[in-house]
Amino acid sequence: MSDSQPGRIREDRWPLVAVAGLLSFVAMLDMNIVNVALVDIADGLDVSAATAQWAVLGYQLPVVALLLPVGRWLDGVGLRPALLTATTGFALCSAFAAAAPSAGWLIAARVVQGACAAVLFVLMPVLAIRSVRPQLRGRAMSVPATLGPLGAVTGPAVGGLLLDHWGWQAIFLVKVPFCVLALAVAWRAMPRDGGLTKPDRRSLADAGLVASGVTLLLLSLTLGTWWLALAAVPPLWRWLRGPGARPLTGVLHVPGLLRAHSAVLALAAGFAAMHYVVALHLQREDGVSATTTGLTVLAFPLGMGLAGPVGGRLADRHGARPVAVAGAALTAAGLLLLVPLGDGWSPPDLAWRLALAGIGMGLNGGPTQALVMGAAPPDRASTAGSAVQLARSLGFTLGPALATAAWGFAGPGGDGARAGLALAATAACLAVPLLARPPRQTAATPLTQE
Repeated sequence: MSDSQPGRIREDRWPLVAVAGLLSFVAMLDMNIVNVALVDIADGLDVSAATAQWAVLGYQLPVVALLLPVGRWLDGVGLRPALLTATTGFALCSAFAAAAPSAGWLIAARVVQGACAAVLFVLMPVLAIRSVRPQLRGRAMSVPATLGPLGAVTGPAVGGLLLDHWGWQAIFLVKVPFCVLALAVAWRAMPRDGGLTKPDRRSLADAGLVASGVTLLLLSLTLGTWWLALAAVPPLWRWLRGPGARPLTGVLHVPGLLRAHSAVLALAAGFAAMHYVVALHLQREDGVSATTTGLTVLAFPLGMGLAGPVGGRLADRHGARPVAVAGAALTAAGLLLLVPLGDGWSPPDLAWRLALAGIGMGLNGGPTQALVMGAAPPDRASTAGSAVQLARSLGFTLGPALATAAWGFAGPGGDGARAGLALAATAACLAVPLLARPPRQTAATPLTQE
């Protein structure tokens, strides 16, 4: 057993925590950065806009669909070889995508890259928490928990800059140097801790069931085709009834963890719904330029980036739960303050409210993840990490879908925007009681950071 396991840390390895944050940022950056280049990709490869869209979906779908199967697989393999293999694959796929001579080549590279990213998403919180002593978990977890979402929200701005100066190929190549840096640090700093094993036939069958079900569910939310959600029920139900789901259900049965995962989903849905409504309303209803809109919504990631390290330090000093609750409450307050703005939205009025909500998300991210990873059984850390990432990803997808439905129900203009913002605020408010109630402690329940 490596000394990188929880409870056996001989020295804190902060370079590995930095690697976790860097790779979280890069993997989440890829979720949105390609969106701004779809027109150029379609023109460059001489394909339709619908075909070019698969440069995005080809990455996003395997990322989310494979999270749970990857989490189960990673619980039984070495952390070091898994990280080195996934990071190398991610970098190579970036280079292959940039060199794509056809849409088929590009989509294939993006699908494989999405599978590598799924491994990275699950590994990063595990790497962070196993690289430091337990009393420093909040500080360590705040790094990937903050930098990951920052990658998602800054993706379009970074992508636009690269597109204007170097073309769509640069959007894929920009991630390669960061991956090389992460590989160099991980190769030197990570202890050897085993090898990789091929999944058995039963695991592959379970992976097929959960991946197909989650893919259908995501497509139903993305495309607004609700009958696909019904088609997702049979494979997911069959998987839940089988042995493949037992590691996940075991994790969620740990007192408090189901509520913590629900809080992660609720906050992600609230943030995504707010981001969608604000950007759409500013440009469509108020006629604000894309540049002004982008600068206004950047107040959220700015607040989040500043508060993330503070949240980790406060969690290590005062306990993860009160800091996570305070962060969720601040996020909810910021979103609630958006609802009564009325029809005349000025960028400054929006910006300070978004900054307040971002500060709350920064305070909440690391402590919440520390709560989950600290309470999970040590041999199920990757499964717990995959469940958190799936909850966050589903929230990011569910938020805009629900905001669109609320907007359509309330009607066009300010009423629709307020309905969407009210839904976003409600989702964030739900997270507060979910996190505030401490779990019931039993003899078999591991102690968590309170």
